[in-house]
Amino acid sequence: MRRGWSAVVVETYAELARRIRAAPARLGAVRLVAVDGPSGAGKTLFTARLADALQGPREQRADDVTVLHTDDLLDGWADQFTFWRRLDEQALEPLRAGRPGGYHRYSWLRERFTTPRVPVPAHGVLLIEGVSAARAAIRPELTLAVFVTAPDPLRLDRTLARDGERLRPHLLRWRAAEAGHFAADGTAEAADLLVDGAPTGLVDPGRHYQRLR
Repeated sequence: MRRGWSAVVVETYAELARRIRAAPARLGAVRLVAVDGPSGAGKTLFTARLADALQGPREQRADDVTVLHTDDLLDGWADQFTFWRRLDEQALEPLRAGRPGGYHRYSWLRERFTTPRVPVPAHGVLLIEGVSAARAAIRPELTLAVFVTAPDPLRLDRTLARDGERLRPHLLRWRAAEAGHFAADGTAEAADLLVDGAPTGLVDPGRHYQRLR
């Protein structure tokens, strides 16, 4: 048992993918899956493995799986939660109407949005990964809400290793803001699936994940 949750269960990404495919679409013809959780919890890795399972075997890969990272829509550090209107107008609103959406990816190096438009098809499965992806505003349209969590010290170590010590002040402010958001939004409590982002004892982490609830 971990961090106060009652039990842990090992499941496969393949089975989760089958459940998503069998579930109804609630955003137009799109099955929308939100992978939320605090920074450094393991959201990106979980999303990549789930996307791979949704696409299926390499000899018959499905081409209707799209991954959207919310960090690509942020207009810098100050846009941690206010990016949502941009996401909704550019990507989600067209999908509701049965039309393809799209967005412009933010370049953290150039500190501006890039010109090429990234398309979002109006069918299949759309995985949105990032802090606040499963916020209350989108829950009625979600096929599945996932919340990935991990111990606080480990999460900080991961983000510093990924982004660099020089960004520590930004990361500490980010972490404080996300904690406040999750508390107010009740994200973890409302999630359909609570995932351990620091599992122990998994024989094949590429095929299995550890469920906390």
